[in-house]
Amino acid sequence: MQEAIILVGGKGTRLRPLTNHTPKPLLGVAGSSFIRHQIAKLMDAGVEHVVFATSYLASLFEEEFKDFTRELKISYAVEEVPLGTGGAIRNAARLLDGPADASVLVLNGDILSGVDLNALLERHAEREAEVTLHLTRVPDPRAFGLVPTDGSGRVLSFLEKPKTAEECVTDQINAGCYVFRRSVLDAIPTDREVSVEQETFPRLVARGGRVFGHTTDDYWRDLGTPLAFVHGSADLVTGKAVSPLVGRPAEALVHPTAVVDPTARVTGGSTIGPRAVIGAHVVVERSIISGGVTVGDGARIHESVVDHDSSIGSESVLREVVVGCHAHIGAQNELPAQLRLSCGIRIPAQGVRVSGTAVACPTIH
Repeated sequence: MQEAIILVGGKGTRLRPLTNHTPKPLLGVAGSSFIRHQIAKLMDAGVEHVVFATSYLASLFEEEFKDFTRELKISYAVEEVPLGTGGAIRNAARLLDGPADASVLVLNGDILSGVDLNALLERHAEREAEVTLHLTRVPDPRAFGLVPTDGSGRVLSFLEKPKTAEECVTDQINAGCYVFRRSVLDAIPTDREVSVEQETFPRLVARGGRVFGHTTDDYWRDLGTPLAFVHGSADLVTGKAVSPLVGRPAEALVHPTAVVDPTARVTGGSTIGPRAVIGAHVVVERSIISGGVTVGDGARIHESVVDHDSSIGSESVLREVVVGCHAHIGAQNELPAQLRLSCGIRIPAQGVRVSGTAVACPTIH
């Protein structure tokens, strides 16, 4: 039986206020919670048992899947104190059913990836590897740890984030998807915090362990920031990224219960959630409009997220903005890029105007 662990314990602080009350993997992406996209991909790869390594708002994962009836066993390993990536994996591994030589998939709960999981498992088996890491190439790897490999794909080292271009000895980075031999998971200490990136993997390499990279050019995106989150959702809708839960590529994904005025323009892979109301001459481009949101006539929303049960006043303009749930933005506001508005905030009509780089509303945080 193929088993997998999904790491979903993080607080998602970079996505606040969206994650104030919802764990990041449960946020809506292209019409479903992101974790459901991952589950569907794992099931397509033959996974029959998934363990969620949870911590933050752990009970919400059980709530999400309480009525899940498809052929999949789901277990929950709650992390009561911070254990690091390695400790979280080890804590989840106690709920696995397979033998010591079984292969276990481990996925980060915030990575949207097109990697072929069956191919990854096959390469792991062919190489008789202890650990196989999915690696991806990025144009500028300085924001990531580097993973150089030799000609056979064997991992040579794990390097911290480089500070200069000269230190970028490779463009390969850890893509947050692994295959472990079960015995490697069982050897991770249980009585303290452990990082697989800084401790488990480097120690395996140092002792000559069979640690390999599987480098691909498949679609890959870390959904940890608001703009990346929006782009990942849009890429699923337009078909740039693929999920078993998303149908044919489209310019928009509109819930059947949403009401969109015929004169509105919804494009760029935008999603419109249940019971949302989009007014006349509204433009929604590459954005996420959640359930119960009302958008007034003539508003323009670009590369933004409006969380559930909020309202956007007529002729307001949002660009790269995050609006928390139950918020109200009055008419004719122009919100500055990268602004995040807390849940429940209320801005009066013309409460925010942008002139150059000046923002006339210093009370908003």
